[in-house]
This record gives sequence, C-alpha cells and structure tokens, in this order.
Amino acid sequence: MSEESFQLSEEVFIPKEQAKLLCDPAAGGYCAFEGWVRDHNEGRPVKSLEYEAYPELAIKEGSRIIKEAHKKFEVLGANCIHRTGHLQIGEIAVWVGATAKHREEAFAACRYIIDEVKSRVPIWKKEHYEDGNSGWVRCEHCAAHEHSH
Repeated sequence: MSEESFQLSEEVFIPKEQAKLLCDPAAGGYCAFEGWVRDHNEGRPVKSLEYEAYPELAIKEGSRIIKEAHKKFEVLGANCIHRTGHLQIGEIAVWVGATAKHREEAFAACRYIIDEVKSRVPIWKKEHYEDGNSGWVRCEHCAAHEHSH
C-alpha cells in the first residue's frame, strides 16, 4: 500500500525518494510532475523565487485535493510536496506523483492535483528579478498587504 500526503518543505527533496512512497504492486501506471523555478516570467529575467504558505490551511486543503483525486480517478496512491522559502533557478518548487491500475488514471490524477494545488492551496510566490526589484505573482492578499504599509 502506498503512502498519500500533501507536504510543505523548506528543504530540497529528491523526487525518486518521493516516488518510492507510492510503490504498489497493483499499480500499472505511474505519473509524476515536477515544477521548476525558471529564469523568466512575462518577459522579465528572474533571479530567484520565494514561496510563503499558510501551513495549517495549505496542508488541510492539499490533503483534501489528494483525497479528491483518489476518489475521482481511482488512484492507488498520490503525493504532492511543495517547497517554501527561498529557491534558486532550476530547483524543484513542486512535485506531484500518482499511481493507478492504468496510465490514464495516473495521468489524469497528476494533472488534477497540480491544477487544484495551484488554484486552491494558500501558497504565494514572490519573484526576485535581475534588476533588483521583486514582486508577488497573482496574489491579491499579498498586494493588499504591500499597499497597506
């Protein structure tokens, strides 16, 4: 039986180690997604990123998404880990893995989890640009906080 979870981590993690948690002899398909820190966004050169989260709510909502994927796609196992803190270009920001009896369900569950995590889990991204400026990306709460000072 595989382990299922949603986690936040300030530490670098190894995707192969995360995948091992999903091993299940009944699985015929495994799918994983890695989101990497890239060096640009909307035409601006990016130097690094910073992720902040509301941990209690993030873990609660992330776990809910994992459970939803399990029911919707009949996955055997699913796991997601999202980094927080300061990340450099090329580092893994988020990893999702899913196993199922067949590949279609594993692919669908993996896609569902990353899409739902990005839209529902309270994790905010701040970009640090090459020109020395920085800014929160698509974060109404963060923008309101910056304008209140």
